[in-house]
Formats: sequence, C-alpha cells, structure tokens
Amino acid sequence: MKKLLKIIGIIAVLFLAILIAIPFVLESKIDSIVQNYADENLNADLSFDDISLSLISSFPKASISVDNLKIINRAPFEGETLATAQSLSFEMGMMQLLNGTDTPLEVNEIIANELLLVIKTNNTGAVNYDIVKESTTPESTTTASESTASFSFDIEHYELNNSAFTYIDDTSNMAFYLTEINHFGTGIFSGNTSELDTETEAHVSFVMDSTAYLSNNTVKLDALIDLDLDQQKYTFKENKAFINALPLEFDGYIQLVEAGQQIDLSFKNPGATFKDFLALIPEAYAKDVADVSTTGNFTVNGIVKGLVSEETIPTLDINLLSENASFKFPQLPKSVKNIGIDVSIKNSTGNVDDTFVNIDKFNFQIDEDLFKAKASLKNVTKNMLVAAQLEGVLNLGHLSQAYPIELENELSGILKANMSTSFDMEAIETNAYQRIKSTGEIGLSDFVFSSEEILNPIQINSANLTFKPGTVSLNSFDAYTGNSDFSATGTINNLLGFMLSDKNLKGNFSLNSNTFALSDFMTEETTTQETSENNTTTTSANAEALKIPAFLDCTISANAKTVVYDNLNLKNVKGQLVIKDQTARLENMTTDIFNGQLGITGNVSTKGEKPTFDVQLGMENFDISQSFSDLEMLKALAPIAKVLQGKFNSTIDISGYLDDSFAPDLSTISGSALAKILTDEINTSNSPLLTSLDSKLDFIDLEGLNLKDIVANLSFKNGNVAVKPFTLSYKDIPIEISGSHSFSNTMNYNAVLQVPAKYLGRDVNQLIGKINDSEVSNLSIPVTANIGGTFSSPNVQTDLASGVTNLTKQLIEIEKQKLIDQGKDKVKNLLSGLTNGNNKDTKTDSTATATETTEDQTTKDKVKEGVSNILGGLLGGSKKTTTAQDSTKTN
Repeated sequence: MKKLLKIIGIIAVLFLAILIAIPFVLESKIDSIVQNYADENLNADLSFDDISLSLISSFPKASISVDNLKIINRAPFEGETLATAQSLSFEMGMMQLLNGTDTPLEVNEIIANELLLVIKTNNTGAVNYDIVKESTTPESTTTASESTASFSFDIEHYELNNSAFTYIDDTSNMAFYLTEINHFGTGIFSGNTSELDTETEAHVSFVMDSTAYLSNNTVKLDALIDLDLDQQKYTFKENKAFINALPLEFDGYIQLVEAGQQIDLSFKNPGATFKDFLALIPEAYAKDVADVSTTGNFTVNGIVKGLVSEETIPTLDINLLSENASFKFPQLPKSVKNIGIDVSIKNSTGNVDDTFVNIDKFNFQIDEDLFKAKASLKNVTKNMLVAAQLEGVLNLGHLSQAYPIELENELSGILKANMSTSFDMEAIETNAYQRIKSTGEIGLSDFVFSSEEILNPIQINSANLTFKPGTVSLNSFDAYTGNSDFSATGTINNLLGFMLSDKNLKGNFSLNSNTFALSDFMTEETTTQETSENNTTTTSANAEALKIPAFLDCTISANAKTVVYDNLNLKNVKGQLVIKDQTARLENMTTDIFNGQLGITGNVSTKGEKPTFDVQLGMENFDISQSFSDLEMLKALAPIAKVLQGKFNSTIDISGYLDDSFAPDLSTISGSALAKILTDEINTSNSPLLTSLDSKLDFIDLEGLNLKDIVANLSFKNGNVAVKPFTLSYKDIPIEISGSHSFSNTMNYNAVLQVPAKYLGRDVNQLIGKINDSEVSNLSIPVTANIGGTFSSPNVQTDLASGVTNLTKQLIEIEKQKLIDQGKDKVKNLLSGLTNGNNKDTKTDSTATATETTEDQTTKDKVKEGVSNILGGLLGGSKKTTTAQDSTKTN
C-alpha cells in the first residue's frame, strides 16, 4: 500500500512538473504563430510586451495571455493607434497545444481588458481598419489561407471590461463614442445556429456638425440573440434597453450582406409615462428623476429599416409625442405644466441627405407664463436648413425654481418673444446675412448677466430687439453694473451666430453713460503657491485686471459724462472704439481733464498675458501743476514741471504694458513727447533742485525765468528720459538745457548759461568801466551747471569761479593792449611834432643832432612810465602806490 501511494505521489509530482514545464516549451510556438500572422497578413505594426501560457490556473484547459497589445497604422494614417489592449486572454483545450503548426487552434473563451478601438474615415474616404494585405498571386493566397487557419473560434464565453470604442467620419463630420464599456456574452453553440445571451453597459455620445445629440448618456442592454452563422443573421428575441433611465423594448434583426448590413429593427418605450421623457435628459441635468411627480403621457417609437452601405442608410421613422403633461420636483417650489411635445425624425429614401427633424410642438407653462416653439431641421448632414418660431413669455428666474438646473452664473429676467427665423448653418458660419430671414421682436427686462470675464454682474433693466431680414436692430438697451450705468442703441449683424455657435457678437452701437467706472469691469485672478517647508498649498488673489471681452467684434460710438479711471475723473468723454480680438482701437477719443482737453488715438489690447497699449496723446491747455501731480506718467517724464503755474500743450507717442490697475507700467514704456509751455510763472519754494541752483547762481532769480512758449522735446525708453537741448531765458541770459533722468529720478543734466560780464561782480564791472568800450560791455561767458543726484536731493556744480577768473584775465589783456595802443599814439604825435619843428629850421649841426636824440629818449621813458602806472592800478593797490612814489621822485 505504501509503495502504491509512493508511486501515485511520484506520478502526481511528475504530472505537476510537466504542467509547469510545458508553458516554457510552448510559449515560443504561440509567439511565432502571432508574429507570423501579423507579418504575413497585416498592413500595420503589431507589438506586445509578453505572451504567457498557463496550464495550472485553467486546468484542464490552457490559458494564453497577451499583455499591452498595440496595433499602429501605416500610411495614410501613419503613427495613429488603431487598437490597444491592456491584456487579451484566450482559453482552449490543453490538447490543442500539441497540434502541429498546420492545425488551427480552437479558442473557447476570449477576455479583453481595457480594449480601446478607434475606427476612422478621413476626408478622402480612406479607412484606418483596412489593414489586411491583399493577395497578389495564388501562391500567396494559399499561404495567407494557411496562416489565417492558425486560429478557429468555438467561443462559449467572451468579455469586454472597461473598454472604449470610437468612430470618427471626417467626410460627414460625425463622431460616435462608446466609453466605459462592460459587455459579456455566453452561448450554446451547435453547428451553424447558436443562441447568445449578452449584457452591456456603456456611455454613449454622438456629435454631428458640431451639434451634440447625445452627450455621455448611459445605455444598458440585455439581449438574447439568435445567431445564424450560415446566413450571418442576428435576430433579437428578448431585449430590454435603457437610455439613461428610459426603458426601451425592441425586436428585429441585423444581417450581414455583401453590400453592407441589412437592418430591420423597431422599438418603443413600454411605460409611456412622461417620467420616461425626463429620463432622456442627461443625468447631470436631471437629478432625482425617480422622485418627480408627473402627469400625462409620453411615447417614443421608431422603425429603422434598410441597408447600411457606403451610399445608403436605413429609412427612419422615429416619433416622440406628449400631450397635457406636467412635472414637479419635490424640492422645488414651482411646477411645469401644459407640456406638449411632438417631434419626429424621418428619412423615407435611404439617402442620408433626406433626413429631417420636425419639432411641430414644444410648449410649456410655468405659473402664468406660456411659451411656445416649433422648428424644422432639414439637410441635417450637410448645410442644415433651420426654420423656427418662438412666441410667449418666459421668466428666466423661474427655470431654476421648476427644474434643478446647475447654473454657473445667476439667471433672472423676463423674456418676451414673438419672432420667426429661417437660415442655413453655412450662412451663420460665413456671416451671409442676406440668407438669414428673421422677423419679429424680442424684449428682455430685469435680466442679470454674470461671467468670469467681468467682475460685477450686469443688470439689464430693459432691452428691445427688432428682427428684420439680414439685420437685428437694438432699439433700446439700459443697464448698469457696480457704479456704472450705460445705455445703447445700434444694429447687430450676427445675433444668431453668437447664440448658436462660437461666433463673436458683431455690430455697431452708440453707447451713452452718466458714470462709467473701469474698475467695475475688472476681474480678480487667483494664484496657487506651494510652501515647501510644510508642503502646504496657499491661494492668493492677484490684483484685479481688466479684460476686453473676447466675444466682442463691434464698433462703439461712446459718449460718457464721467469716466472714472484709477484716481482720475475724465469728463465729457467722446469718441469711437473699434473692438476685436480683445483689442480696442481708440479713434478720435477726447475728454476734458486738468482744466484742458485730452485727445487719444491708438490701441489697447488685453489678449496677451499682460495688457499692452500703443497710443498717441494730444494735450491742450492742461493745468501744469495739477496734471504733473496727479498723473504718474507725466510725473515720471518731467518731475520738475510741477513747480510751474499755468498751462501747457503736448503731444506724446507712447507704448508699453499696462499693470493690473490698467495704468501704464512705467518700467516698460517707450516713446517721445513734445511739450510747449504756456506760462511765465514758477514757484521754486517746493523744489530742492531750483533752490540749489539759486544758491549757486546768485545773479539769477529763477522765479523770473521767461518760460513763455518754451518747447521741450524728449524721448523715453527702458526707464530713462532723454531731453533734447532747448533754450529758455532770464532777462538777457539765454540758458540751454539738455540731459536725461531716470524714472527713479536720478538726474544727469547740463544747463549752459551765456552770462554777460556785467553780472559777474564788482571787480569785473570796474575793469569794464576803466576799459570804457561798448564791445567789452557786451562781452559774456558760458557758465555750465552740472546737475546730478535726484530731484529731491540734487547735486549742483558750476564752473562760475573759473569762468570769472578767465574773463578777468581777458579784460586785463584788453586793457593792457588798449594802453599800449594809447602810448604808441602819443609817441607818434610827439615824433610828428618834432619832425615838423625840424622842417622849420633846416640848419643842422652836431649840437642839434645831440639835442634831438636826448629829447627822443625822454619821450620813450614817459610812455613807459605811463603804461606802468596804468598796469599798476589794475594789478594791485600796493604796486600802484610804489609806482606813483617812484614817479614823484623821478620828477
């Protein structure tokens, strides 16, 4: 007995070892089969991480698993993914693994986890799933046949877990998505006929021509399907489906034929209550439908019958109908009653272009407000034709009190409508206004509009629109937000394009306002910052920033009595704004400010991360003191100007960034300015710079400067202001000023004064008096004042002392030369007299000659003595006294 047990144990261990060892031997065989099939038959790149074989976990069957399978397309879908799967597993009889390579494997079970399949048709009609190579020769056909025979399927069970399917057709601008698919099927397969029991859950979305007809709707399907594999016909027997919470029953069949798929299906909702209609609405917009009390009926039924091929679709006859229905959510105060719905979707030809939707009735009432609408949609797959009529009154605030709508922004107001419209979608997209036929009127009152793009909600007191073919007239518009009020009239070119698509609002408007505060239209942005020390995240609010609404594409003629901008009150603002692409073009904008008038032309844009501006400013009769004290930009350009009293004119070309308060960021601005001073009054008491200049130049009283009609030309960039040379005067002293300063008030200026000699002190004036020459009296010297430091703490250096010294030397030289010239004249006269005397007495002898020589020498000595006396007087009192005494002694 012990020996028998020992033998059995050895056999069991041996069998177990064989089961463990077999996968290692056979995995390469399976790998080669898959790779050979892909290489020989697929025009695509197939890859996978691993293929594993297990005999123990699935005993007495074998299990094969493929991990991270990928199929990547080649041209014309180069690099695009056709399919991926996290894992694919196959189960088959263990003996199948011992078959030769020419014998197909019979697969009994397939399980796919996270299978993602993307089917696509591009604009040329090519499809990405056409990846099977075409046979070119009989030999290759045989080879392919043999290769494809490597697998056969006798499936008893299959699963799709957490998978997705996408179908995109660019030729018809259509997309169909199935996500979160969980599906399994089991069946009894006998010969060519089988019965398959399936369960399916998924989310479905369907978009055509940018219109979402289904948006993440939940679908469920429990179906018992007869499979006629010989005829490739699949018949639905016992079926129950759900779209959201709407139950549907259907029957019919789908059969694969050579031209496509032949479909004959009919469906209806079994309950036929109005609660079924609410169940059609996506769950995100219809919560707690199960607790809603309803009255009235709702039926949905349809027939889909015909051939699905490249040229045709099945005929359609789908209808939704409800009469005298109502509903009320238990948590809301109001009910919706007198609901009437009559909608049909039809196609009687099988041509996709002949599909149309009729909304013959869509009526409802909340309290006493009755609203009616009807519409028709034709040519839905191409350039859709729309005709609609709206009539009735709707209190927008009641919508959220009757239906649990989750609104991002507050909604309130009374809408009154009586209009009809017809258009095609291409006309909306291309702004072909002549093809938009709208007539009637819409009124809005007490409407509140809020958006992330604006800081404060806009309260529209009243608005009235009149529709005519090709245009919409804004007859009245009265609104306010924050402290701002405004009214408008005008025309709107594409109201339907703005409402029905992503088009901007285009039009021409006249805007009037008593008070318009820019701060009322600012938004507050928040930033998140992470603190590394404790790994906590903090949120802080940035300064407010004004944004020009991106949806505006219009021209506005503005007239505002007061515009509040930062700390400035602009009066009588008039001009034109052309707004497009988050940029406002200001044309001929004028305003009264600082007791003068300001003209503005240029651009302001908020499209980028930081707002920018590029404008030309014209200032006329500005109050100097007030404007240079209150306007930061002017204060930075010319800080010294605030000491002036009076008016000035200026033109400024300037560009740069705006800060969060919509004021110029001085560190970024550049441009040029030309200013003309219209004053001759100056107050130096509050200017350290002028006080310092006064102390250095005691011959000037700066309050007496003549500033009338002074023109200053300056340029600025990178935080520095360069002033081109300009000249002003004090009495008969011209002063040329040039240099630069920074916006931080660091100065580097030169003031060159052409100072007449008479202003340079008593000694200089005495010299001028002795010289007694008109030309000398008009003599002047340049005196340069080098100005550094800052405006509040200036550093002034002058070359006045050296200038006076040089002038003194110049005057002495002039006087010296003058005296020398005077001495020469005396000598000449003396010699002339002597010559004349000798002419009278022509008698000469040696005595006479000696006498003449002696007299000549005496004359020269007297001239020399005279010059010495004069120079002594100029060069110092002591020398003058000494020379005089010597002269006396000599005499």
